[in-house]
Amino acid sequence: MRRVLLIAPQPFYEDRGTPIAVRQVLQALSELGYEVDILTYPIGRGVEIPGVRVFRVGNFLKIRQVPIGLSLRKLILDAAILPAMVRLLRENRYDCIHAVEEAAFPAVVLGRRYGIPVIYDMQSGLPEQLTKHAAFRLRPVQAILRRCEHWLLTNADLVMCYRGLEGYVSSVAPRARVREWFSFNELPTADAEQVAAIRAELQLPLTKKVVVYTGNFEHYQGIPTLLSAIPSVAAVVPEAVFVLVGGSGGEAEALRRGAKRMGLNGSLRVVERQSRERMTPYLAMADILVSTRSQGGNLPLKIFDYVAAGRPIVATDIPTHRTLLNEERALLVPPNPEAVARGITELLCDRERAEGLAAAARSYADEHLGWIRYLQLVGDAYGQLRTPGTETVGL
Repeated sequence: MRRVLLIAPQPFYEDRGTPIAVRQVLQALSELGYEVDILTYPIGRGVEIPGVRVFRVGNFLKIRQVPIGLSLRKLILDAAILPAMVRLLRENRYDCIHAVEEAAFPAVVLGRRYGIPVIYDMQSGLPEQLTKHAAFRLRPVQAILRRCEHWLLTNADLVMCYRGLEGYVSSVAPRARVREWFSFNELPTADAEQVAAIRAELQLPLTKKVVVYTGNFEHYQGIPTLLSAIPSVAAVVPEAVFVLVGGSGGEAEALRRGAKRMGLNGSLRVVERQSRERMTPYLAMADILVSTRSQGGNLPLKIFDYVAAGRPIVATDIPTHRTLLNEERALLVPPNPEAVARGITELLCDRERAEGLAAAARSYADEHLGWIRYLQLVGDAYGQLRTPGTETVGL
């Protein structure tokens, strides 16, 4: 029996990007016959996956929540992962270490020591990810981060990066062995009763045209751009209502206050983050699904859900979106409020074109983004692992 140590420095399980991706990897490895020990934070709800054991680091500070991105709480829990990783490696025999994000740095070092190949599960580029913090935008700091990232990409036995990052990896570290992967479509089909219940809850009669955004409310998602587009859409399609789903309690309340100041109350509904299982009717009720992301090299999970939902998509025309979307599957617009408003208005007023884009997107998802394809991708990636070399490339 092949055995994997998976290191996930995130709350697990939570219904947000990286934890969802980690759960999908665990499901695939279980299906492929691997036994997996996952080492993760002491936060998140339990999941039952055959062949998977969950180990959590200590939580003497009683941390209850870790926000997306760098934070003091994250640094504290990351520090607790290293000794726990060493203990597991001493007590067990593993065929592979699968390390997510920053956990790959100690994993590569320990992998060399114990003779275990390491997969670096790369969700985003390190220098770009940290630019939201002013200190990490300084040129000398960025230079150090780039060198650290080059070292990691070069010394990992395999880099598994999210869709949209393969070109970036190859440009940073030409010697890196890299494969892209995706999130498979796992959302069930919503029935009419579920959709009707959500519409009733949000006070959306059938006369309303619904534009849905899903995901977190971080600045890079372009939420200000979307809010600024609403008045222009409402001027042409007064029955349009925007539903934004995915903020934490504090984020959602702050957005509601901002919308009130902008006079958007009648055209906007803000919904806190929902469980994965609850997302299907929100997608199904949409006349338009929208993503106004402004930056970021990794394709957001919601785009896979959008494509599989078979609803018309309006997305900003940035390289990240184009790794999955094109003019046949979505209406791509410049990342500014005027263009976003024109795109949404155009599809709300042109039903034939909207339905054509939606059908093409769903057809692509059915052919390329299913469970069998995902399972094959994970199996092929693990199949190409080799015993790590004795040399480690320096900074």
